Amino acid sequence: MAIEARIRELDARHHRLDDMIDEEVKHPSSDSLRLNSLKKEKLKLKDEIQALKRKH
Repeated sequence: MAIEARIRELDARHHRLDDMIDEEVKHPSSDSLRLNSLKKEKLKLKDEIQALKRKH
């Protein structure tokens, strides 16, 4: 059960990052460094979620 809760938590953070990336892209003066950082963090979360799902 703890793994499922962790997956849900990571998934929620993943979706929040997705929203943040969408907002950043909408701005004409978006910060490319911030955008890249958000994308890297999102990818890291996705990898962690997939690893947990494989264990589960």
